[in-house]
Amino acid sequence: MQKQEAKQKAMEAIDAAADRLNEFVRDIWKHPELGFKETRTASKVAEYFDEIGLEYRDEIAITGLRADVDGAGDDLRMAILGELDAVVCRDHPDADPETAAIHACGHHAQLGVMMGTAIGLTTTGIHEHLGAGLSFIAVPAEEFIELEYREKLKAEGKLEFFGGKQELIRLGELDDVDLAAMIHSAAELPDRKMQLAAGNNGFVGKTVRYSGQEAHAGAAPFYGVNALNAAMLGLMGIHAQRETFKDEDSIRVHPIITRGGDLVNIVPADVAIETYVRGKKTEAILDASAKVNRALQGGAYAIGAEVDITELPGYLPMLSNSRMNDLFAENASGLIGEENIMRVGFRGGSTDMGDISHLMPAIHPYIGGIKGRGHARDFEVVDEEMAWLIPAKVMACTVIDLLWDDAEVARGVIDEYEPVYDRDSYLDMWREVIEG
Repeated sequence: MQKQEAKQKAMEAIDAAADRLNEFVRDIWKHPELGFKETRTASKVAEYFDEIGLEYRDEIAITGLRADVDGAGDDLRMAILGELDAVVCRDHPDADPETAAIHACGHHAQLGVMMGTAIGLTTTGIHEHLGAGLSFIAVPAEEFIELEYREKLKAEGKLEFFGGKQELIRLGELDDVDLAAMIHSAAELPDRKMQLAAGNNGFVGKTVRYSGQEAHAGAAPFYGVNALNAAMLGLMGIHAQRETFKDEDSIRVHPIITRGGDLVNIVPADVAIETYVRGKKTEAILDASAKVNRALQGGAYAIGAEVDITELPGYLPMLSNSRMNDLFAENASGLIGEENIMRVGFRGGSTDMGDISHLMPAIHPYIGGIKGRGHARDFEVVDEEMAWLIPAKVMACTVIDLLWDDAEVARGVIDEYEPVYDRDSYLDMWREVIEG
């Protein structure tokens, strides 16, 4: 079999499975689940793995799955990933009425691409001609939400980190993986276009608790210590720091008050804040994080309140591999036209795929076919073929390019890549952030 013949065969297999893939992805859309709770979604992925004859392991990092196939070579392995979880948007018309979950992140489309790629490469026998093994991994909990629930899971010893891919790294599930790839839906891009980003911001998370002294707000406020005033001064201190953030670091801090007091006639004594500190570089994130902490502490000092800041290991910046991006673009151009491949810089959002990109070459292209804003009530797939069928073909062809001829191209990519961390140093880094 020649390489071009293999590509054509893979794309034909994906076309032949289009109706089933559409059914699968629509079903995931209709039944969204939040991170580390994706039991039904995982069961549907498992059913499809069974259907196409892939053996898998499940309950990885609570709800994750991994299906492996061997290639002609056994010293390399490439992973194609999809994400199981949804976000919360209560105002979306298709949101779950009880949990408010909805795939307004496009993760249902990712699962379609992962499964379509698996169909194209394994049901055809193409994997037997590749110079590396393949792993198809459905990952839980990419969205960094419901932090109290995840803190509970951590206290129960069920996880250490709040992101699914971070947990995969911690558990050693990626120790035998040498390259990784996945796609993401691009909001407000209804046309047949793709975006290849240089990377994404990383972030650290924080939960902040101000403690004061309650008192009658009308009769005796002078006996109280107003934790809400302390929090507001802390937030004002963050705003005053913004001019110190360098433009090239793309620092973004966006706190919310999740608890502001109990009753209007009681001086607030218990106030809670959650925030991210985002940026393009880890060093810049940590520098801005220290400034944010000083501001939050200053608010407490000014009012005489106490403040407790809990550092949460967020996600590292995404470092997209340029050679893998180029291969993805070359294969996409044959299907949607070179003029529809958009090269963009760093994106402001974050993904735990960034953590993987610090350990191995990885890509995370953005795919069109989506109308409306990400994580919002108007998010809608308007072109199913563009949202998952075309990118599944592009992904399958990119994998073939990388792994053909004893994975010669992939070996070159790996040789040129300089990992920032191995698993142990990665875990040490985040644990140091947590411990302060």
